[in-house]
Amino acid sequence: MVLSWQIVKFQLKETFAIAYGNYTFREALIVTLQSHGEKGFGECTSIDYYHINLEDFQTALAKVKSQIESQKTVPPFEFYSFLVSLNLPSFLRSALDCAYWDLFGKLEQQSFLALNQINYNQLPESSITISVDSVENQIKKIKQSAWTKFKVKCNHFSESNITKLLQLNKSLALDSNGSFTAEECFWLENNEAISNFTYLEQPMKTGVEQYSTLHSNQFANWMADEDCQESSVLKDLVPHYKSINIKLVKCGGLTPALEMISAARELGFKIMIGCMTESTVGISAGAVLAPLCDYADLDGANLIANDIAKGTQIENGKIQLSENHGLGIKIN
Repeated sequence: MVLSWQIVKFQLKETFAIAYGNYTFREALIVTLQSHGEKGFGECTSIDYYHINLEDFQTALAKVKSQIESQKTVPPFEFYSFLVSLNLPSFLRSALDCAYWDLFGKLEQQSFLALNQINYNQLPESSITISVDSVENQIKKIKQSAWTKFKVKCNHFSESNITKLLQLNKSLALDSNGSFTAEECFWLENNEAISNFTYLEQPMKTGVEQYSTLHSNQFANWMADEDCQESSVLKDLVPHYKSINIKLVKCGGLTPALEMISAARELGFKIMIGCMTESTVGISAGAVLAPLCDYADLDGANLIANDIAKGTQIENGKIQLSENHGLGIKIN
């Protein structure tokens, strides 16, 4: 194998505003694994609130490049065991794992779905993110959109805004990126009208001292995001969260995500496959898990003005899975 990488600056179609800040672009590390004339691609995004520095990732890749290139073509689960031994951050491990699945499938001339015997007759519809803004502007965007499912970002609690959103009679989820208090969450989970939100994602800052005040048997469909980054925490979340958001970069790639989905199902969680603001490289990887999930939030590439890849497309929320080998990714 030959390993290479590049940093790409993705301009956003409009300012992406969330509780952590406002963003006009995202930088991503695109990883390429090449063998026998085929190329596999993976992606990880620079996220400041996750303390992700792509320069550090480039240094890490340079250190392990020779070890990776000396590997023989083995089944992806075996290759992942090797990746774990390198002690890389989850974001970087995910990019390499996804690139290997893409490469392996192309070499075997089979899709990821075929390799894992995943039936994809039924797919959840993806939501699109509505950035932090005045509730009037958010409602305007929702009404003008051709999408049917929405994830509305907020950076503070407002009973009035919540009431206005619920009056829309649309399929809405609420994502506060940890900006609510325990008292506000108590009000939410004891308010029957809140059950009309598809889910309420990461309501408070991370940590058991925060989420221990949430109750999964109340009206709110609490969804863990940052509180859920690996399978080992799932049992602890059961009394507090009904749903989890699996992002490949958080858990370390497609291989651990498959394990996480299986473990979450056994514990009765609803599952969403989510994304960062990623190009079609990252979205195509996440989308292959959509058939195994209840919800999808795969709008990342739709927010980017200068995508560099082709693969799975999300059109007005409809997931159109690539039928090509591997993850179906091609770099323009």
